[in-house]
Amino acid sequence: MAIITGTGSYIPHTKISNSNFLNNTFYEPDGAVIPKDNSSITEKFSLITGIRERRYAQPEQVASSLGIIAAAAALEASGINKESLDYIIVAHNFGDVTTGTNRVNIVPSVASKIKAGLKITNPDCIGYDLAFGCPGWVEGLIQANYYLKSGDAQRCMVIGTETLSRVIDPHDRDSMIFSDGAGAAILEKSDIKSLGILAHKTQTFAVEYSELIRMDRSNSPAVESCNIFLKMNGRKVYEFALTHVPLVIKGALDKAALHIDEIKLILIHQANEKMNNAIGERLLNLYSSKSTVKDIMPLTVGYLGNSSVASVPTLLDMILKGKMEKHKIGNGDKVVFASVGAGMNINAVVYGF
Repeated sequence: MAIITGTGSYIPHTKISNSNFLNNTFYEPDGAVIPKDNSSITEKFSLITGIRERRYAQPEQVASSLGIIAAAAALEASGINKESLDYIIVAHNFGDVTTGTNRVNIVPSVASKIKAGLKITNPDCIGYDLAFGCPGWVEGLIQANYYLKSGDAQRCMVIGTETLSRVIDPHDRDSMIFSDGAGAAILEKSDIKSLGILAHKTQTFAVEYSELIRMDRSNSPAVESCNIFLKMNGRKVYEFALTHVPLVIKGALDKAALHIDEIKLILIHQANEKMNNAIGERLLNLYSSKSTVKDIMPLTVGYLGNSSVASVPTLLDMILKGKMEKHKIGNGDKVVFASVGAGMNINAVVYGF
């Protein structure tokens, strides 16, 4: 089994409230100016998503630099020698995007940049990137688990890092959802069957749904068409998630032979407060459970926004380090990690602490 022996995260210091968008000019996808005033737009946005503010990286920071900070914190928490790592798996979507451009930079890989930044000299420590949409960090856990179970590795680090603020369209209302951040975890091999990754399930729905989250031109006709930005069909993503995510989580729980009432917490990708609550309600209804979503599904999206691959490991690190007073994880607790995002990909991991 693969057990988590250390976590770390980096939450950027710059807070961007909804009021920061009051001077934006928002357009519909067809290029028509949205006739509503921005105070009404931001108020409705907050009601739908629950997001009041989000975090942006400093101008000089990129995804790899955020990942280095989170990774260093995870190494410190684990107490291991960094040279003993066998794999560094880095989940992201856009690589290092510098301020003032939305150009993707993944040469060299973000994993190589992070390994270099950590000054890990061991050539047998393999670093590679994982592009899997928002579920990338959770999928990295699944991959690391197989390395450890096979005997190919003894220690792996899985990082999720992103600067979505660099690839959003300021003329698109959905741009207010996204944020920056990084999270990391160290996984080590264990022979105790009740600990670590107990089961997992992943699905990809590409034929009908791959274009729900995509890259496309700005909503503003004045922006050069050669620049492309992160886009999504919010309503369709919401419907897709409600239909499929609860079933994927249940599939993982079934593999582990566990009932939802045996799960202490569900750490789900922080995409949208309303959507996450609806997913939780539907999951509990599959089991006729009397548990409440509020008790089992901690949320940070309201004040941290949607940091894609970083949202789940950041949430985990905050809980383990006592930064979320209402939610604790102790010995013997079982937790679900779950995510949904571009692809469209969904995954869930059942984990025993």
